[in-house]
Amino acid sequence: MTSAHEFKGKKGLIRLWNALGYSRAGIAAAWQNEAAFREEVLVAAIAIPLALFWGETGVDRALLIGSIILILIVEILNSAIEAVVDKASPEMHDLAKRAKDMGSAAVLFSLINAAVVWACVLWP
Repeated sequence: MTSAHEFKGKKGLIRLWNALGYSRAGIAAAWQNEAAFREEVLVAAIAIPLALFWGETGVDRALLIGSIILILIVEILNSAIEAVVDKASPEMHDLAKRAKDMGSAAVLFSLINAAVVWACVLWP
């Protein structure tokens, strides 16, 4: 088994290449294991082209697209929290429930944020 210290010594393009591989693996894991992530990616596949079409300025398009990408980011972080909690404490525990509920709340806030951004940009 390799230690985390072995990866810390990597520099430059090797480190970047490794980081891209870890990111790809994380996205693949989210896609394979998280139905909510798959649903949100499908929504993003529709919303991002609409944002490019409906956004009148670069700032409009950035806000619309950024709010959708934020949902994906928060969903991946929520899934990571859930995976760590399940590994650390497979039995029901108040702190485990709290961590999972807070992650879910973060996803909800990212969805609300996207709705507000889209409303403000598209219906001024």
